[in-house]
Amino acid sequence: MQWRNTPSRYGVLSILLHWLVALAVFGLFGLGYWMVGLDYYSSWYRTAPDLHKGIGILLFMVMLLRLLWRLYSPAPAALASHGRWTRLASHAGHAFLYLGLFVLMISGYLISTADGRAIDVFGLFQVPALVSGLPSQEDIAGLVHEYLAWTLVIFAGIHALAALKHHFIDRDATLLRMFGRDSD
Repeated sequence: MQWRNTPSRYGVLSILLHWLVALAVFGLFGLGYWMVGLDYYSSWYRTAPDLHKGIGILLFMVMLLRLLWRLYSPAPAALASHGRWTRLASHAGHAFLYLGLFVLMISGYLISTADGRAIDVFGLFQVPALVSGLPSQEDIAGLVHEYLAWTLVIFAGIHALAALKHHFIDRDATLLRMFGRDSD
């Protein structure tokens, strides 16, 4: 298998980035859902948010890499069996996932830096608070973050169901291509 995408299949880097982002998004969603229920006396009260923020910053970096890689190594062409509406829905859905993830991560950044403190990423480096002190910054960004997280996780589930529909009902190679198999 080669690193770059071909006209008929995804390369290994695109596949790894896709599954890494999927794992991180669902993991962060689960962690976020769990941590908002923690009380002050929980041993995870400070650890869980720090973990969530650190992984979120690393995910942002991976998403930037993924976006640059997609520009350098474009996705394979749509399958010949895909009609105009399927192609349009695919492009719109992927654009929504990319844009939504970046807005989600920026809103998380705005929540975390509202008090002017930098975000520590596992003691490796810090991301400075470039934007802080805006009126209701933490509250507004928090609402965006919460509702968008739910929206993206539901949409990612629909995305997965669409891939399964292509595989089991349409019997085309849409899903196989994300595992490195040719569409031929």
